[in-house]
Amino acid sequence: MRPRALASAPRWAVLLLCVVSVCSQRVSTGNRSSRGQTGPTRERTGTCEVVAAHRCCNRNKIEERSQTVKCSCFPGQVAGTTRALPSCVEAAIVRQKWWCKMEPCLEGEECRVLPDLTGWSCISGNKVKTTKVAR
Repeated sequence: MRPRALASAPRWAVLLLCVVSVCSQRVSTGNRSSRGQTGPTRERTGTCEVVAAHRCCNRNKIEERSQTVKCSCFPGQVAGTTRALPSCVEAAIVRQKWWCKMEPCLEGEECRVLPDLTGWSCISGNKVKTTKVAR
C-alpha cells in the first residue's frame, strides 16, 4: 500500500496547488474591484451653469460675447471650457496657461494659444473665434 500512496501524493499536491492558485486569483480580483479599479477609469468633474450671457457688436462687425458661469468643481479643478461649453478642468491647465489642453474648441477646429498667453483662438477655415480670460 505504501508505494501506491506515494505515487498518488504528487497528484494531490498538484490538485492542491491548482486550488490555491484559483482561490488567490479570485481574492486579488475581489480586492481590485473593491477599490473601484475595474473597467475604464473616469475622472470626476464638477458641474457648471451659465448664469448670464451678453452679446454685443462693434463697428468692425466683430461680435463680442461674454458670459458669467457658476461652477461647482471638485478639489484640484477650476472653471474652464471644454468643447465650447463651461466645465471643470484641472487647475494646473489654468495655472500654467496651457489653454488648449482643456480642449476648448469644437471638433474640427484648431486650438492656438494667444502669444501673450491671455487666452486662445479656435480656427476653422477662415473663421476665427478668440477667447480671452478675464480674472
